[in-house]
Amino acid sequence: MDTPSALVSVLLFAGALQGIVFGVILLTGKKGNRLANRFLALLLLLLSYRLLVQIMRLFGLGYYDGWYYIMLDLSWVTGALLYFYVRALIQKEFKLRSRDWIHFVPLVIQVACSIFVRLQNLYWDGSRESLSWLGYWGYVVWMNNPTIYIVASILIIGYAQKAKNLLKANLESKNSDQFRWLLRILDVFKWYFVLVLLILIWDLLIFKVATGESYFYFTRFYYYPFFIGLSVLTYWLGLSGFNRRNQKIKSITHSAEEQKLFADLEKKLNAAMREEQLFKDPELSLSRLAEHLGIKSYLLSRCLNEYRSESFTDYVNTFRTQELQRLLQDPEKDKFTLLSLAYEAGFNSKSSFNRAIRKHLGVTPNQLRSN
Repeated sequence: MDTPSALVSVLLFAGALQGIVFGVILLTGKKGNRLANRFLALLLLLLSYRLLVQIMRLFGLGYYDGWYYIMLDLSWVTGALLYFYVRALIQKEFKLRSRDWIHFVPLVIQVACSIFVRLQNLYWDGSRESLSWLGYWGYVVWMNNPTIYIVASILIIGYAQKAKNLLKANLESKNSDQFRWLLRILDVFKWYFVLVLLILIWDLLIFKVATGESYFYFTRFYYYPFFIGLSVLTYWLGLSGFNRRNQKIKSITHSAEEQKLFADLEKKLNAAMREEQLFKDPELSLSRLAEHLGIKSYLLSRCLNEYRSESFTDYVNTFRTQELQRLLQDPEKDKFTLLSLAYEAGFNSKSSFNRAIRKHLGVTPNQLRSN
């Protein structure tokens, strides 16, 4: 092994070793937020596994031998584990429910595709004709292009942003400093993989156009620098999460004066929403609602987040879903589509409507209409 490869292996091993050690401790520990710690442990072990795979390849292992067939790629679940770690960390009563398992569908798809493509080596005799159409193109797309890395990057970017939005929406103003470290990590995860994705797409298009050749494991100039960055992220996440494994959300107490202020504000807010139906405004925002009520935005935010333990979006969508249910019971509305009724109730997009229905009513839009 040459000097650069030895240096790369040391850098990758540093992140992998810490991830394994912290992962095992977190997985077997019984103190602190056990569910959050287990999600973090799984995430660290998965990232460490991916780094170890690259170390093995530096030593020439994992190419068309026994290791090749057992080293399945599992990167498509990384984003979901990061998201569930954040949820379990900030939501005291969080438990995996049946609808949450949809986040693991990409993992099932990745494992199935990986097994199918690797099995093609049992039939390949060096000619294209030895493989089926699906087997040949599956191999080309899966192995001769950075497909795995592109999809993994997109998933991590999406879930990092989703976790960041969740963290901001659920943390009360007095607890904002408590999880600032986690916001920084989520930001770095997101923008690091945005950079990786842009490089992958740019280099894939340029390389394909310029040479007309395939990638084949996409061992390009950024291949190992990418994994060194992943090792740094694993080290940082492991160290930060492990040091705060017993951290709990600080309880918020209000003085009698504050409680009366928030109680009065809540009554005023609910009355305005019901009587004036402000929720029907698709452009309604926290600042616009606060201006309508004649109060400061931060007071309205505290009332919702601290007093009601609810985000502004969830609060408004509660009224919108109730209004939608009322519209669906009106026989005169039978001729309208569900989406048009959703817009009438105040939703401003199909995606926000779908998310709200699933979250507040626990059903799909189609189930809502049929019921």
